[in-house]
Amino acid sequence: MIVPRVRVAAMAAGLTAAALALTACGSASSSAGSASAGGGKNAATAASAADFGGMTSLVAAAKKEGTLNAIALPPDWANYGAIISAFEKKYGIKVADENPDGASQDEITAITSRKGQTRAPDVVDLGNSFALKAAAQGILAPYKVASWDDIPAAQKDANGLRYDDYGGYVSIGCDAKAVKVCPTTFADLLKPQYKGQVAMNGDPTKSGSAFGGVFAAALANGGSLDNIQPGLDFFHKLKANGNFNPVESTPATVEKGETPISIDWDYLNAGYAKEFAGKGIEWKVTVPSDGQYAQYYSQAINKYAPHPAAARLWEEFLYSTEGQNLWLQGFSRPAEMPAMIQKGTVDKAAAAKLPAVTGSPTFPTTAQVDAAQQTVLAGWAKAVS
Repeated sequence: MIVPRVRVAAMAAGLTAAALALTACGSASSSAGSASAGGGKNAATAASAADFGGMTSLVAAAKKEGTLNAIALPPDWANYGAIISAFEKKYGIKVADENPDGASQDEITAITSRKGQTRAPDVVDLGNSFALKAAAQGILAPYKVASWDDIPAAQKDANGLRYDDYGGYVSIGCDAKAVKVCPTTFADLLKPQYKGQVAMNGDPTKSGSAFGGVFAAALANGGSLDNIQPGLDFFHKLKANGNFNPVESTPATVEKGETPISIDWDYLNAGYAKEFAGKGIEWKVTVPSDGQYAQYYSQAINKYAPHPAAARLWEEFLYSTEGQNLWLQGFSRPAEMPAMIQKGTVDKAAAAKLPAVTGSPTFPTTAQVDAAQQTVLAGWAKAVS
């Protein structure tokens, strides 16, 4: 079963101010930052595998630690179940994945509230804006993976504090058996034949994918990364003409026929298509040409990771050809994909299954996201009331 709404605030920093209350009852760590290579180098301060004496030394130290503390990695999100299994099998290191349904703010809260504890997360997978803010807080460790040069410059911190891992586009999913002609653009969604059928994966004041849907609608209706208001105006029209469906779309609501059209990330909609195929549902996925909005998540290492060697080995695995292709097999677009295409190391079969897009994505700055969030927080309820 694909997890429908995990990590809802991960791609829209600050959409919800309240974080889960995370306890601090774990025991203090006596080994955090203590993993050392034969030469006495400390994993907690290693900014690359070379700093630690090379991959052989890093692997040995990580295996000695034996555990990696991860957080908010649902197995059905971007193929994380297969990624975790592959890492455990390859290195014999147990991945303890806490709170798989958590959001980015929960990850940051776990770092800050559990400093010095063995139960603190070693690594985090954060919505891009959250990653930028975590870097500014000084809670992330600089580290550059061996394939650092293959990550586009615009998608990484120059000092290695965070780096994009995978992402996707806002897309339109449609039950082709329930809907006679599936919409392929935001303009289509306003047509009268879609009355009561257009849903979103969540509330854009809380959900990253829904927030992305509003941003994409803005781009499709004369807005820009500096102006999300046209997106709110679009959903106001959608509501006024009766096409907007307030039910939060999930695989369950699709199966029941409650949400035959759903605006969501393309890798989630594509994953649903694979799941639904065995249930008699023909789920078509389109990235709308009139509103292409893309966003990525970012990887980072906890500066106070209780298993610093395992944390760095995890990043090396994720940014290896194997790790990047595993993300691709989950219908998400890995950050190193352009370089892998050039080198001929990309999984061509998996790449061919991605929803088609035209042109290159542009990404909002932190300031643009912050401004857009304030607009959505102030205007969403009124737009669809």
